[in-house]
Amino acid sequence: MSEDTLYDMWMRGEVDDLLDLPYEGLRVEIIGGRIVVSPAPTVAHACILSDISSALTAASFKDPDFPWKSTQVVNLYRRSASPSCIPDLLVLETDVLNAAGDAEAPGLMPDEIEMAVEATSPSNFEQDRPPTGGRRLANPNKWSGYAEVEIPYYLLVDRSPKEAKTTLYSIPDQSTGAYLHRESWEFGETIQLPEPFNIEIETCRWRPWK
Repeated sequence: MSEDTLYDMWMRGEVDDLLDLPYEGLRVEIIGGRIVVSPAPTVAHACILSDISSALTAASFKDPDFPWKSTQVVNLYRRSASPSCIPDLLVLETDVLNAAGDAEAPGLMPDEIEMAVEATSPSNFEQDRPPTGGRRLANPNKWSGYAEVEIPYYLLVDRSPKEAKTTLYSIPDQSTGAYLHRESWEFGETIQLPEPFNIEIETCRWRPWK
């Protein structure tokens, strides 16, 4: 009988027991074959995600045929060194999300996702960002993992005081684990998400972490 992998244990919800975590509310993910434990997000972090969700909801009210819906802190499954993780927010077709809910699915698969969203935190921002200086990451993180599984769009809200901007990554390259195109907006600017979303997201209340 083959030995359990970290992924197998994560799929069964047993990694928390293995770690003997001191309290509930910590986020446990398998990223690049490593266990990554993160604290619960702050209120400011959560408000940013709420603004993004609200923009999608508002678009659906204006246009009954608007197909997109968001969901937060849902497992994203993947059998490899790429993330088996809990993204801050996922955007997918409403019918796909409803079908997964009706089926009592424990999580979602990459081919069901149109856009992954992450907002950085002081404790784990390196897991969300692309590598610097054009180098390739020694261990996959969320940025490279989302590209490897070909999630079409990745929206990164970087709350670092040195960045304070939002970047939309697109054109994932599976072979290199990289996104080939990006477009950025400074905090305070209105995000213009292109087709297939075609929505605006106001960022006037978004602030870097302190």
